[in-house]
Amino acid sequence: MSCCILETGRLILRPPELSDLPNMVPLVGDFEVSKNLGRVAHPYTEAHAREFYARAQTQRASGTDFNFAIQRKDDSAYLGGCGLHLKEGVFELGYWLGKSHWGMGYATEAAKKLAGFAFHDLKATRLLAAWFHDNPASGRVLAKLGFEHQGSEPRDCLARGHQVYCHAVVLHREKFGRVAA
Repeated sequence: MSCCILETGRLILRPPELSDLPNMVPLVGDFEVSKNLGRVAHPYTEAHAREFYARAQTQRASGTDFNFAIQRKDDSAYLGGCGLHLKEGVFELGYWLGKSHWGMGYATEAAKKLAGFAFHDLKATRLLAAWFHDNPASGRVLAKLGFEHQGSEPRDCLARGHQVYCHAVVLHREKFGRVAA
């Protein structure tokens, strides 16, 4: 599955491209965004983005990671990114949006489509996700999809330079789509 494009009512989820760099770097480089992601450095540079894209291509080809750029349909604006990352035999779902795109339902819309891709196309039986304690909006997005709490512990946050209390959640295939979003 080298390339695939997913669509929702308002969004296109597509494999990232090098041409996304000028839009991606300032959005994910905003500390208000990067502090909510475990593996994103701050400051975030074009070199970091180039490493990400090279890694994303290799991992997609091997079937271990499926990263997507989130693009708005009506004006093709780059909004952020999302992906599935194989971790100990189970896919972990993650997403981020540029701060100017928060609070508009884009995260829920993209995450729901991504979960559907994982369950239907990749035949996953469950998905993992996590959110830092001081980012409850992300917790609400995951709860809307039916993710359930499975534990909490400190996790590394590269942008903050220390561990942050984090809530781990799980979604089983049979529960997906049975919760009102």
